Amino acid sequence: MYDTILVPTDGSEQAARGVEHGLNLAAQHDASVVCLYVVDERRHGRPPALGSVEAEHEKVEDDALDMLEGIADRARERDLEVACECCRGLPWEEIIAHADREDADLIVMGRRGATDDRRTPLGSVAERVIRQAEIPVQAV
Repeated sequence: MYDTILVPTDGSEQAARGVEHGLNLAAQHDASVVCLYVVDERRHGRPPALGSVEAEHEKVEDDALDMLEGIADRARERDLEVACECCRGLPWEEIIAHADREDADLIVMGRRGATDDRRTPLGSVAERVIRQAEIPVQAV
């Protein structure tokens, strides 16, 4: 049913639930996984930027790549084909663009991220992805 599952994460606890669910679904359907981290330009500034903003982007990217490699290791332990990507931009735009580029069949993500208000059932990124994506989205 699914050949490629996009699993975006921001490293938060809620996103980790989405990652785990995405890996489980991929194992059930023998699907490949694309893990994605987007350096949120709303939080870290937009390029071209001052040197300190660029340095912040690079630090966040390095940390994200380490986290993504940990997820990739967990996927490989389940004999899943996995790719990891880190990019900069607005998270919902990049998630949808990556889903299109990767020809993903499903997006699995946390309902909220690191900066979302815990009083709402969906965070702003998850809500925008659900509204704008042309493929199914599971927010867990």
